[in-house]
Amino acid sequence: MSLSLGFLNAKLFFCLCVTFLKHHFTFSASNPTGLTLRAVLDDSSGSPLYLIENLTIAERIERLIKVTNARANYLSLVSNCDARIHPDNIPMPILREGLFYVVEFAIGSQHHKVKLLMDTGGGLIWTQCVPCKTCFPQNLPIFNPSASVTYARLPCDHPLCKGPGDRYTCFDGFCVYNVHYTGGASTRGTASMETFHFSIDQSEIESFKNVIFGCSDDSSDIFFKNTDISGIFGLSMSPDSMMIQFSSFIHSRFSYCLVPFADAIPRPLVLRFGEDIPQLPPDVRTTSFVQSPTNHFYYLELWGISVAGHRLPFSQSTFQYRANGKGGCFIDSGALFTQIDAGTVGINAYAAVMQVFASYYESKSLRRTTSRGFELCYERPPNYDDFASLTFHFNGADYTVAGEYVNLISPDIFCVAIIKGTYATMLGAWQQQNKRLIYDVGMGALQFADENCVNDVS
Repeated sequence: MSLSLGFLNAKLFFCLCVTFLKHHFTFSASNPTGLTLRAVLDDSSGSPLYLIENLTIAERIERLIKVTNARANYLSLVSNCDARIHPDNIPMPILREGLFYVVEFAIGSQHHKVKLLMDTGGGLIWTQCVPCKTCFPQNLPIFNPSASVTYARLPCDHPLCKGPGDRYTCFDGFCVYNVHYTGGASTRGTASMETFHFSIDQSEIESFKNVIFGCSDDSSDIFFKNTDISGIFGLSMSPDSMMIQFSSFIHSRFSYCLVPFADAIPRPLVLRFGEDIPQLPPDVRTTSFVQSPTNHFYYLELWGISVAGHRLPFSQSTFQYRANGKGGCFIDSGALFTQIDAGTVGINAYAAVMQVFASYYESKSLRRTTSRGFELCYERPPNYDDFASLTFHFNGADYTVAGEYVNLISPDIFCVAIIKGTYATMLGAWQQQNKRLIYDVGMGALQFADENCVNDVS
């Protein structure tokens, strides 16, 4: 599914997907209260994009949209209570598995290697464990907790297993969880504690005891099956996420800057934590996070949307979180394309936005064409570059995406890279290109500014 600034040919397509193909990350810690991770392009036969250059344009677009939709369906993990670790340093090698960022480290006394999906929308850290009732296929060996002398199950009197609004329950004296996702996926298992081992370099390992995680033995319809990924490494604001458990070290903030996907040569992507986040530019903008009563995503207060400078007549309540658990707007680097909610009350926000895009391009006398997945695609005349911009009007800050990053563009055709949302509006990674983004949980806000991300090196 990718028609990007050059994705018609395979070379530019792989550049287009620089943050959605598998990457290697190397660790750098020049600051004792910060963390830098650098990504380098890698590939895998288990990736959803493996040999994608052999697919037609329509097949590529369809495959990428399926991954975006799977991501949206997966995002409904809820967790609660508090669990904090106080390390001095957290070196985390990060890889890229297909379209997903993964954290690679070891767990248990036998230093069992795992790769977990690095997820800004997830809370609970979990991996598959044996014995399995129903496990999805994974390439790496499944963790065996009985072989680790540092493994322990979370007792029922732990705060994560009791109290108002918790999701863990007590069964036979131990905490268990049963997580369901909106797309039908689910995972069940035992809430546990284990030692996590992170490699600083080839000769040094930092170990952290009693990290709370889930030992899953019964999962279904997981969208990253048949890869090296065995579970989730949550970075959301949930109390059992990595962000909260390790909050004293990383100062509850992390940042990234996505290099444009169409660069001819993939460049390192740097994920920064704590004091390693660069000094904010003068034009940085700030908008507060909005707490949800049912989950811990990075929700933002979206007041309106403009296309090509034309602001649509949405009320400030259009994108509010609704009583049925749907609605709202959140940002997620794990989602490839932006989704706009089609279920907003009083007006179909997705349809309204796409109509303005259609009117804009029809005024340019462009010819519509079809492509599986995207609603609006057009034939591109030679040297045409008058692409419509997109602005999200957040509370206190306008987030404007240049036209070249709103659309998937090739020499002969382009598509508006926005998908119909079924339960919420989600700002995806495609519309985050060349933006410095800082998730500051301590401040309770998202900060962003335009930046030439190729200069973001460790």
